[in-house]
Amino acid sequence: MRRRSAERRQVRPDPIYNDELVSRFVNYVMEDGKKNVAQHIVYHAFDIIEERVSEPGIDVFKKAVNNVSPLVEVRSRRVGGATYQVPIEVRPDRRVALAFRWIIQYARSRNDRSMANRLAQELIAAAKGEGGSIKKKDDTHRMAESNKAFSHFSRF
Repeated sequence: MRRRSAERRQVRPDPIYNDELVSRFVNYVMEDGKKNVAQHIVYHAFDIIEERVSEPGIDVFKKAVNNVSPLVEVRSRRVGGATYQVPIEVRPDRRVALAFRWIIQYARSRNDRSMANRLAQELIAAAKGEGGSIKKKDDTHRMAESNKAFSHFSRF
């Protein structure tokens, strides 16, 4: 067993919007430690959103993250030789992390020239309640719903 759980690091707010959520999102977009590139992608995506939707990019971003955040997920639990998919509630910090991961994953799989365009499209779609990341959340909820019978195995 572990001695103690790791302390959560405090993320510094990003320089433009002064928001910790945006700063965390930039860190998720970042590859190979290239934070400037990641910041450029995210801020450019926000600019594109403002052009297309004519409302602040950060508001669309927050709405998208809210819409994509899952409330329940399934975890594998072994009971007497059988493995059950047990639905559990998602902790708030994991909820946001999963939302970020799904938004970025489906943005990367879109076909467009720049990552900023793809990210903007995915964020706009997620804010409207459509797109790949929303579908992923719905699939996750559906899995949890169909395995509700095993929720009494929950010990997480």
